[in-house]
Amino acid sequence: MTTHTSTHASTIADEIAEKTFQDVSLCYQCGKCSAGCPVRYYMDVAPNKIVRFIQLGFYEEALKSSTPWLCAGCQTCSTRCPQEFDLAKFMDAVRELALEKGVKVKEQDILKFHKAFLHQIENFGRAYEVGLVAEYKLKTMHLFDDVDSAPGMIMKGKLKLLPHVIKGRKAVKDIFIKTAEKKQTKK
Repeated sequence: MTTHTSTHASTIADEIAEKTFQDVSLCYQCGKCSAGCPVRYYMDVAPNKIVRFIQLGFYEEALKSSTPWLCAGCQTCSTRCPQEFDLAKFMDAVRELALEKGVKVKEQDILKFHKAFLHQIENFGRAYEVGLVAEYKLKTMHLFDDVDSAPGMIMKGKLKLLPHVIKGRKAVKDIFIKTAEKKQTKK
């Protein structure tokens, strides 16, 4: 008796499942996520349609879309889902895969913000708003956009000029180092 094992080439859907520990086939396109999304108006494609693109194998359309980059990660979609599909986690995975695969991101300023935010976390163990704003402004050259709001925020104590030092900052830094090493070994 001969045993046959079925294997298939790894797909983007498989990679997303590996990153998120959930199956994209759970989504049956009810649209509750898109109906409740507070930033849907700004997206080029509804959030549930990004899932549908992945389900149908239209990976390029999903990875090139602005939608994953505009996702605020607010969890509104995930809490509304009758299937308990974590769409916010899914969008994180789509962004990560787009970067890994060298897809040109339409939303360059959002990508620059994303990188500046992660850099602040890596260095300080948490968000340091003044550093984040400064780094983002330098990366985008939007130096004077909304600069008039800074003095009021500082006066009201909303922005601290110096970063808050957390315990375990080195442990957070080590996570970034291990992640970078893991990405190097994958290449």
